[in-house]
Amino acid sequence: MTDTTTVATDEPSSSWPCTLATGAQMLFVAFGALVLVPLLTGLDPSVALFTAGAGTLVFHAVTRQSVPVFLASSFAFIAPIQSSVASFGVSETLGGLMAAGLVYVVMSQFVRLKGSDWLHRLLPAVVVGPVIMVIGLALAPVAVSMASGETSEHINYGQAIILSMVSLLVTLVLAVFGRGLLRLVPIMGGIVTGYLLALAMGVVDFSPLHKAGWLELPNFTAPTFHWAAILFMIPVAIAPAVEHIGDMVAIGSVTRKNYLDKPGLHRTLLGDGLATSAAALFGGPPNTTYSEVTGAVTLTRAFNPSIMVVAACFAILLAFVAKLGALLQTIPGPVMGGIMTLLFGSIAVVGMNTLVRAGHSLTAPRNLVVVSLILVFGIGGMQIGGGQFVLQGVSLAALVGIVLNWVLPPADE
Repeated sequence: MTDTTTVATDEPSSSWPCTLATGAQMLFVAFGALVLVPLLTGLDPSVALFTAGAGTLVFHAVTRQSVPVFLASSFAFIAPIQSSVASFGVSETLGGLMAAGLVYVVMSQFVRLKGSDWLHRLLPAVVVGPVIMVIGLALAPVAVSMASGETSEHINYGQAIILSMVSLLVTLVLAVFGRGLLRLVPIMGGIVTGYLLALAMGVVDFSPLHKAGWLELPNFTAPTFHWAAILFMIPVAIAPAVEHIGDMVAIGSVTRKNYLDKPGLHRTLLGDGLATSAAALFGGPPNTTYSEVTGAVTLTRAFNPSIMVVAACFAILLAFVAKLGALLQTIPGPVMGGIMTLLFGSIAVVGMNTLVRAGHSLTAPRNLVVVSLILVFGIGGMQIGGGQFVLQGVSLAALVGIVLNWVLPPADE
């Protein structure tokens, strides 16, 4: 195993003022993406702040403060949450999300007992890659609809296109050409620029801000358990659970530690799952480790996990500032839509990259069948069942991929 004694020489001073300042900076890096998910899914951004902080604390309690990561709203669940809310309602969706978090818990115990090889056999790249692509591509029409102003009554098409394209342009410029901290906050840069332009156009509705007080309890929502919503949401946990392994490897390569060995993949999966279930318990979106924060750790060499605990405490405190949550709700739809066009496309590219890195021949009949059916069933709107038994979207795509991978003979490479 890699010698970890050399890490300390790279880490900056960990005095409390430095730790507090660095923790606040980590939250700033995660903030734009953190609040984007609740704004897109209809959940409360203040609750998302609270559950991101609480989930991060749960994760660090389980892993004994050994991994410098921050957990917050997962993009992988955006499409399933939108679909589930439309079909079952918000509280039922939260019940499904709580069950999805328990999938991580079950996986963690299998990993503890059997190791991680079975997970790779059950969920190879030929299944996980196209499922991630479905998560991104299924949302493409939603992004275009918001970017063109179809969801905004008081913003016309011309204004919407200007707002969305300027927000998109700033986001991609920061992502591609930004240096240092700027490269880690492209989403926030795009939102702020689009919002300032919307202010200049006079299309920002401040009524939610006027109605909100300064300090209020976040609008917590308790989950209710509906078996159809649970069955719909459980398969969605597959892709983020596999991605979790990559996240642990990524942060381990930065800190030169093997987190799959210590604290162990079973502990990190358990922490992630309990953080997701705890978030749903209060009405927040599922949690996942944030690559933006991993990038900030790489840049600042701030390897002390206590910094993430500080960031979590700041997030919990900000959740009670009602004016902040109300301000976030005044962001015009086209601003969010412009950023979504890049965000959802990038999710699809992550799935494509998963397939490419695996090096499988996608023209082999077996692989061709698995990938093709996952994509068409997931993106094309295929439904199986009726009434409240309906399986569709990413849930159906994931199940189809797992079953096909299990029953079809291995491909001749």
